[in-house]
Amino acid sequence: MSILSGKNILLGITGGIAAYKTASLVRLFVKSGANVKVVMTPSAKEFITPLTLSTLSNNPVQSSFTNEEDDNAIWNSHVELGLWADIFVVAPATANTMSKMANGVCDNLLLATYLSAKCPVYFAPAMDLDMYKHPTTLESFNKLKAFENIMIPATSGELASGLVGEGRMAEPEDIVSFIEQDILGKLPLRGKKVLITAGPTYEAIDPVRFIGNHSSGKMGFEIAKAAANLGAQVVLITGPTHEKVSHSNIDVLPVVSAQDMYNEVHKHFESSNIAILSAAVADFTPKEVASQKIKKKSETLTLELEKTKDILASLGDIKKSQYLVGFALETNNELENAKGKLKRKNLNLIVLNSLNDKGAGFKTDTNKVTFIDDKETITAFQLKSKREVASDLLNKIISEIDA
Repeated sequence: MSILSGKNILLGITGGIAAYKTASLVRLFVKSGANVKVVMTPSAKEFITPLTLSTLSNNPVQSSFTNEEDDNAIWNSHVELGLWADIFVVAPATANTMSKMANGVCDNLLLATYLSAKCPVYFAPAMDLDMYKHPTTLESFNKLKAFENIMIPATSGELASGLVGEGRMAEPEDIVSFIEQDILGKLPLRGKKVLITAGPTYEAIDPVRFIGNHSSGKMGFEIAKAAANLGAQVVLITGPTHEKVSHSNIDVLPVVSAQDMYNEVHKHFESSNIAILSAAVADFTPKEVASQKIKKKSETLTLELEKTKDILASLGDIKKSQYLVGFALETNNELENAKGKLKRKNLNLIVLNSLNDKGAGFKTDTNKVTFIDDKETITAFQLKSKREVASDLLNKIISEIDA
């Protein structure tokens, strides 16, 4: 899955011959999973039609503040466009438009949107080689970069004038790749390996029956997605669950029992930077597992159980530089029990939730949690979606490891 998947990309097209390439650029953005809207300067329409771009983007193309052919025209809000965009890409960026961007000139919808945008702005220059090297153009480059706009350098090649040299707009594939790599390089968990456990474990009684719990795995899967979207390489070790995830940065390793999870976690912990153990691992497992289905011959059945290995404590014993996070689901004396677990198991952070809180716990899409770190700083949150909880957790971890 591309890092651009789900992003709102606003493509600004200006009046240069390279505008013909933007049909391919829109198509590539859409293929990456992005939502795409196009805003054009009036002169850009001389090089490529709005109809082509609206068809490819599945959105209306805007090029003026109102539709001049409509007596009851509605204002096209540059403010809303700027707020909608997660990424604003100006391609091609002509010398004329870049000069206006650099100097605050606002004489068309694209420029008004640029001045309103709060998102990262990328610009891909395209012009003849002498224009590209002209001092005023170089000044525009420097001003825009000083505004923290990101330049996608032009390449050398055959130009529309027939000359050969620098000034050719980067190819659509290279523009997409540049933006993806730029975003990835700035993600706070880029280069980090994050180990996450999720779901329940099933402890076999016989080939048919097992001891389990009601964990759905939703929380762990949301944490895995959040970590991957922040650039981490994620190893997700999950017990039996109906949850699914497809992400190029997530390696899903299914297990069944507590022992299976223990073994898999220990294979990956040493090479991990962060470990978040959100799985609801069984505390006990049958001492003996029947090889055949146990028949119902009597009114009662007695099972002898033994403790499972404490995965979290075992990691606390061997951790070096890893940041280790545990979860505590409590029903009484919540804070004291969670603080005790934090210390006993040598954790950096524990996430407490209570079955007494409505909307928290197993099989829900929401959770109400409290973070307690190893400095005993307590941060309590209101009821939130598990996606939001995952984001809060990763933000907390990032603030701690960057401190």
